[in-house]
Amino acid sequence: MRALVVTAPGNPGSTAVTELPDPSPEPDEVVVRVTSCGLCGTDMHLLGGELPAASYPLIPGHELTGEIVAVGAAVADRAVGDRVAVDPNLPCGACHYCRIGRGNLCEDYAAIGVTRAGGFAELVAVPARCCHLLPEGLSEAAAGLVEPLSCAVHGLNRLPRRPGEHYLIYGAGTMGLMMAALVRTAGAASVSVVDLNEDRLAFAESFGVDAAVTDAGRLGRTPGFEVVVDATGVIAAIEDGLGRVRRGGTFLQFGVADPARSAAFSPYRVYHHEIDIIGSMAVHHSFQPAIDLLAAGLDLDALVSDVYGLDGFDEAVARFRAGTGRKIHLAPQKG
Repeated sequence: MRALVVTAPGNPGSTAVTELPDPSPEPDEVVVRVTSCGLCGTDMHLLGGELPAASYPLIPGHELTGEIVAVGAAVADRAVGDRVAVDPNLPCGACHYCRIGRGNLCEDYAAIGVTRAGGFAELVAVPARCCHLLPEGLSEAAAGLVEPLSCAVHGLNRLPRRPGEHYLIYGAGTMGLMMAALVRTAGAASVSVVDLNEDRLAFAESFGVDAAVTDAGRLGRTPGFEVVVDATGVIAAIEDGLGRVRRGGTFLQFGVADPARSAAFSPYRVYHHEIDIIGSMAVHHSFQPAIDLLAAGLDLDALVSDVYGLDGFDEAVARFRAGTGRKIHLAPQKG
């Protein structure tokens, strides 16, 4: 099979499309023929060597979907030909957080495409328990969005979800716009987004947000917003967003920030205005709900702007880092 291999982090020329032996499934695994795998910020961290759990050489890719082509001897509930989306998260099941039902906070973190071979390959072996069946007729774009949507669903589940509230979202990229679409389903009175990228703002307006601006001050909501979501991880955006939460409101840290950075805020204001500050980490019992939302008609296909074969990986990364386009998928079977 062909696979995109990162041989060492942070070095030019450290990625290459390589011929590797086809994987064989362990008794509890299946082999998936990957049809789509999303590129995301986690992959940028892997390329830069910024994730301590990763070891190299590594095949990245954790937002994968495809068709099962082989099953292990102990697998009874999945079959060759099943079309599936793969939950990449592999909580240990034994640590304190796993035992109290918080597997997304697992102390022994492991994930497909991060600590073991992922979906930037024609074939990948994964635990059968991670494979979620996809409904007939679901588009390839939608199938490839299941994993990031499941993160957004978990973020939504962390929010109070009171109907009639006004939401402000920092970041008009894939994750910010997914959150915008989801809070609409939860009864938001209005959804506004902030981004410095004019092209993304123009698309956000076409995607149904109420306002898309480069500066939240232009929105004119003097009391602030009941819910503010950061989907950027940018410190300046986080600091500005914390100042836009109205009394009794909620701030959700959804974007992944640099772990070495800190944000400044007023603890007195948090106390005096009873502001809730909460975080959302990855996926937590939200994979199947994401699939069900897509099957029920949540239309996110327009978020996918580019599809590359494995040989187009460098160009895909360049577009991602430049902020051009929207969601970028790799299709390993594409010539």
